[in-house]
Amino acid sequence: MKHERTRCYSLAGLILMILMLMAAPGWSAGLLTPVDGSLPPLQIRDHQIRVVIEDGYAITTVEQVFHNPHDRDLEALYSFPLPEKASLAELTLWIDGQPVVGEVLEREQARQLYEEEKAAGRDAGITEKDSYKTFETRITPVRAGQDTRVRLVYFQPAAVDTGIGRYVYPLEEGGVDEQKLAFWTANDKVCGHFSFDVQIRSGYPVEAVRMPNQPQASAQKLGEGEWQLHLEQGAAPAEEGAGNGASTPAFVPDKDLVVYWRLKSGLPGSVDMVAYKKADSQRGTYMLVVTPGDDLQPITEGRDWAFVLDISGSMQGKYATLADAVQRSLKQMHPEDRFSIILFNNAARALTPGFVSATPENVRRYSQQVAGVTPGNGTNLYAGLETALSSLEADRTSVVVLVTDGVANVGETQQRQFIDLVRRKDVRLFTLIMGNSANRPLLETMTRESNGFAVSLSNSDDVVGQLLAAASKAGHQALHGVTLRIEGVKTADQTPKTIGSLYRGQQLVVFGHYWGDGPARVRLEGRISGQPKTYETAFDFPAVAEENPEIERLWAYASIEDAMEEIHDFGEKADLRQAVVDLGVEYGLVTDYTAMVVVSEDIFDSHGIQRNNKKRLAAEAAAQQLRAGRPVVSRRVDAQQPMYQKSRPSFGKGGGALDAWSLLLFLPLLWLMVGRGKASQAG
Repeated sequence: MKHERTRCYSLAGLILMILMLMAAPGWSAGLLTPVDGSLPPLQIRDHQIRVVIEDGYAITTVEQVFHNPHDRDLEALYSFPLPEKASLAELTLWIDGQPVVGEVLEREQARQLYEEEKAAGRDAGITEKDSYKTFETRITPVRAGQDTRVRLVYFQPAAVDTGIGRYVYPLEEGGVDEQKLAFWTANDKVCGHFSFDVQIRSGYPVEAVRMPNQPQASAQKLGEGEWQLHLEQGAAPAEEGAGNGASTPAFVPDKDLVVYWRLKSGLPGSVDMVAYKKADSQRGTYMLVVTPGDDLQPITEGRDWAFVLDISGSMQGKYATLADAVQRSLKQMHPEDRFSIILFNNAARALTPGFVSATPENVRRYSQQVAGVTPGNGTNLYAGLETALSSLEADRTSVVVLVTDGVANVGETQQRQFIDLVRRKDVRLFTLIMGNSANRPLLETMTRESNGFAVSLSNSDDVVGQLLAAASKAGHQALHGVTLRIEGVKTADQTPKTIGSLYRGQQLVVFGHYWGDGPARVRLEGRISGQPKTYETAFDFPAVAEENPEIERLWAYASIEDAMEEIHDFGEKADLRQAVVDLGVEYGLVTDYTAMVVVSEDIFDSHGIQRNNKKRLAAEAAAQQLRAGRPVVSRRVDAQQPMYQKSRPSFGKGGGALDAWSLLLFLPLLWLMVGRGKASQAG
């Protein structure tokens, strides 16, 4: 079947294609103040991050202390990149020495309340979502000569891919919003104390934990599935009322913090379930995590490769090693393969005259031409894709590899048009999303529509491990047209509504509601090379499950993502907009149409604002404390009737001839190659 033959990658070529784009310095996230020519930015005195990864999701708590060294009160804006699939659940501001939890309101209502408190000179804070780019928190006033303390908490799924889990704490701003960069200045130094603590509590054995590019980080194994990781910089946390910490060596948070954990190899394919249902409630919420066995066969046929490369202005730093990387990538192709190179910024142009054979002469010629390109201007993503797709030949198996870090801001920008474009050809689109602030919703949607896959990469990633996972997917069959059906227990509100395809090593994470309890049969259906395939199992849904109240917010945010995808596809409709608002307000989530506002308790009371989020946070904190006090538990539910007969794919020991974890030993050499490429390009 042609649509299966399109998913073959050259591993070495993929690794080098990504290495060429990973060396750019990032613009670090920090406390922002307007550039008025008279005052420098405020200081970040303390920055503490605590992460707990357990039961298939991560809880991130960020506490920061800002100091105003100036002689007048100021309003401050703190911006940080939007973590992937993260739902912001808490904004707490210390007012008169006491923590006050924020509540979610419709966006305009929250803004109005914040502005009223600001005009009255009273303490207030507000967090809003800047589309897919950032969370932005404004605080007023940051008192002259005093500290302001803030806490943020967000949740996100923590899937494992090909036996390796990955968590990213984003610190690098994507550099794609030129208007913002021109208007604001950032204080990117922590003058006092910086700490990063991660607890991993897995129901499956964890063999190793790594943190690339942070050799000072320490990892400690506490149990078979339990690890603790710690990174610390600077002085001890400042006491209340202490000085401004100017004498403390500054820590510069300008690199994303990435954590990997590797599960034991040979683990079975499995189905895990985490549920939340109170004793007095008829309706519960579930999260199912399906980890397939290694049933998908490898593919070896030849193909055409269309490389679509973003050369807009935001790619300048990432472009430095392009010539060397393209040359090495093309050298890895099979003799029967052909390639084309399409470059795009304000417009698109084909560097090659259609597809050319991967001969040494062609590799040398087009590598030299790529080296002569200077990135700049905007991002006409549509033109780049259209040029690539129009060049495909119907009788050839084709692969389109899109590499971009930006936003479609020139030419066609409507998501619906991109979807229509990729539907014109029977081709898989594989998208490599570079850095933070890229338009993930657009890139992931059109990739899914083509039944391909998207990979998000940070400049701090373990590139080799990430590319091994991508290569294994591209080199194997996939399960297409996937559906998940539950019988025996009433269920509804399943999200995602459309699953699409599952590639080798990918987990499927599904949320939904259920009523009642007892036995249920679960069927996962799809097609492999056009042939139907069904996997099934049976297990009980619980009558009462009160340990994981966060599941409700995770379901709500996944449902909001479905609604926003429909809005991006077909335009804003009143009912969809209201659905997002209702979910955001009910479950305390910051969305495109809601914001979280903090005012003093008496102001909440005078405006008749119910403290629903405060109550929800208290219930979640109690459950988290309960879980922390007990041993790690397994959430597997299909042990009695396994859905899969084979072990799950793994890059761990015994998982194949090439061990991804061992390849980390070669990273210093690879990064040295990148550095040399940058030096030669600069010269």
